[in-house]
Amino acid sequence: MSKTYIPAHYHTPLNVYEMQRAIEFIKSNFQVNLSNALNLRRVSAPLFVEENSGLNDNLNGVERPVSFDIPDVGHNAQVVQSLAKWKRLALKRYEFNVGKGLFTDMNAIRRDEEVDNLHSIYVDQWDWEKVIDAGDRNVSYLKRTVRDIVGAIVETNDALGIAFPSLHTKLSRDVFFITTQELEDKYPDLTPKQREDAICREHGTVFLMQIGLTLHSGIKHDGRAPDYDDWTLNGDLLFWNDVLGRAFEISSMGIRVDEASLDRQLTLAGCDDRRELPFHKMLLRPPRPRLRRPSGAPLPQDAARRRASPHHGRRHRSEPSLYADDRHRPHRRGAGQPLGRRHPQDLRGRRHSAAVSAHRNRTKERKPRH
Repeated sequence: MSKTYIPAHYHTPLNVYEMQRAIEFIKSNFQVNLSNALNLRRVSAPLFVEENSGLNDNLNGVERPVSFDIPDVGHNAQVVQSLAKWKRLALKRYEFNVGKGLFTDMNAIRRDEEVDNLHSIYVDQWDWEKVIDAGDRNVSYLKRTVRDIVGAIVETNDALGIAFPSLHTKLSRDVFFITTQELEDKYPDLTPKQREDAICREHGTVFLMQIGLTLHSGIKHDGRAPDYDDWTLNGDLLFWNDVLGRAFEISSMGIRVDEASLDRQLTLAGCDDRRELPFHKMLLRPPRPRLRRPSGAPLPQDAARRRASPHHGRRHRSEPSLYADDRHRPHRRGAGQPLGRRHPQDLRGRRHSAAVSAHRNRTKERKPRH
């Protein structure tokens, strides 16, 4: 049964027409603020994905996706519940570089959602993903990103208050960071949701970290899919909602699983069967070892034929890493220069200088003497 209700003595400050204008204002302004804060570019997102692709997300691990068959292509499809895995694949396919990312306006259906004032079976939300360097897989980088997002939200809210003076929502830029275990230690007698309400009532803006791990009490604060975030580097961004008198989750986010954390979390969650799905294979596949041939050693005949082939370099080059992990790093040096090579501009400049010098020398030799 739906738990949606209208608080006592609540009156909307805008009529239906003005409310639609305000929603449009928020969407158009927030996407600009978010993309500028995180260096993102907008892309289009799918409404459904192939059932056996492994790209759909089962959220807490129990929610059932809406499925249907597509007779003309001979496959079953699922309406997306989340774009967590699809975004990571899109970063690779669209060839985003380190420090850049994408965002999209996601529409989804979550059939098993518990409907209340904050949750609906229909989802319309901003989704984003960014390529990061392996050195940024840490709590400090996560916190810095959270502060950037809060800044984009607060700037949008401030502009909204100017455009619609009857709206008086105040949001704090100061983020209070706390882990789920620290929160349990602080409020051991409260339920997880009651703890969120208590900490947000006290601090206003809260980022609750490390969701998915089992706490000392033997329970989890909340569920998280094992192939989504790294459970040690994730969290929920919460604001205090004055109208509802409770915490309001504005974003569920985190640094994505890498090969090690995915391997560990699949086992902890009892989901080892997912290892055979295409998405999971791509992430769990170890890098191919490179065999070094001793200097002067002859090549095998088949290898020599491949080396001589004009298409060998294209046909046999290795696939790049799927995400931002340490396999990005050997290909970057300084301001993006390839390792072991001079910048092309440097080569052009030196060739040009050498050519000019040679031309001048020839001109001097040909110059007639008086």
